[in-house]
Amino acid sequence: MSRIVVTGVGIISPLGVGIKQNWQSLISGKSGIISTKELNDRGYENIPSKVFGKVPEGSLKQGKWSIEDHLEKGEARRLATFSQYALACTNEALQDAKFLNEDQHIISDPLKIGVAVGSGMGSFQDIYDNSTAFHTFGYKKIQPLFIPKLLNNMAAGNISIKYGLKGPLHSVSTACATGVQSIGDAYNFLKNDYCDVMICGGTESSVHPLALGAFARARSVTTNFNDEPEKASRPFDGNRSGFVMSEGCGILILEKLENAIKRGLNEQNIYGEIVGYGLSGDAYHITAPREDGDGAYNAMDQAIKRGKINSNDVDYVNAHATSTVVGDRAENNAMMRLFDKSITVSATKSSTGHLLGAAGAIESIFTIMSVKTREIPPTLNLDNLGQHEDDDFNQFTRFDYVPNKSKIMDINYALCNSFGFGGVNSSILFKKFS
Repeated sequence: MSRIVVTGVGIISPLGVGIKQNWQSLISGKSGIISTKELNDRGYENIPSKVFGKVPEGSLKQGKWSIEDHLEKGEARRLATFSQYALACTNEALQDAKFLNEDQHIISDPLKIGVAVGSGMGSFQDIYDNSTAFHTFGYKKIQPLFIPKLLNNMAAGNISIKYGLKGPLHSVSTACATGVQSIGDAYNFLKNDYCDVMICGGTESSVHPLALGAFARARSVTTNFNDEPEKASRPFDGNRSGFVMSEGCGILILEKLENAIKRGLNEQNIYGEIVGYGLSGDAYHITAPREDGDGAYNAMDQAIKRGKINSNDVDYVNAHATSTVVGDRAENNAMMRLFDKSITVSATKSSTGHLLGAAGAIESIFTIMSVKTREIPPTLNLDNLGQHEDDDFNQFTRFDYVPNKSKIMDINYALCNSFGFGGVNSSILFKKFS
């Protein structure tokens, strides 16, 4: 079977727009988390959580988001923001992978290129706006494009349409595991010879008072550090108290190695290789993980076994680690069970917040960047490791969690984890390319 490599990436997050902007900000320890007060939206006033990760607005030259830099006005009006993000990231990834000519057209067989891009919640803003208009003014105020805007598969559909791609067209919606499962499914499509190239990832634009309020009612998001938003996301720390909701998109180009070589790519152009993918269900609770981490363990164990390596061959884990009390503990318990040796673990949600359906996609990009560059991003705000009142501190003594400052190390194998509501778990195994 073919080896599957990553040849292009595109990213939008609260840290900015583009892989260069994001990676430099991440490694230098910057936070993209801000206060809801910066939006001057009265809808946030009574919500106890007042922090989130918002894609910064401004020119692309500044590493920020402006729709005019990416799409024509007519095209932009037809698309929800999560689809806009997906198209912008896809363009960056395709250019990075050298798939576009000067006219921005694909220079490969469109029948051999597929798309697998998902979203956790689609377009919250469009749902809210149309619901409000309907209840206030009636049927005729519903936007004609309301349904095509909100459907989770429309990011994938619009990518296929824009570039004329006729390979597999697929969309995943598995809550916060969406990004990794989109990549894992794309990997399997390539392994099983459905096509030669896959555009894959996750996208999300659900930063909205209704969404934040709903997560607050579910007691999922933090209500601490409202006056110090950059300190609010603190995975594995004793003062962690919930996740920080964020938005953005991550897109990866996966292709068969022989296809990449045929196109003239070499080791310099290839980020790394995917060698294993695992997924599992907790069969436990709609929002809480099993505290023993059994589901997370099973997903990681599958990825490692399918990669035909031993768990002790893994050098680095980009943890799901959302900064929830039980979730971080459960994932740590799973890693303690899986790994006999000390490995390096970091949690990039400390910088970006939790991008929901896009989280696993941007974190896969961060993981493969670590493999290629040898730079490990820090876990910010990690001041009191494993010292929450219900933590067993001894369970947090085996690993290096890269507290507050990035580090340099060689990586041969790295895992990226994503878990979600409903008890869904996924893990993907990357390998240094040679």
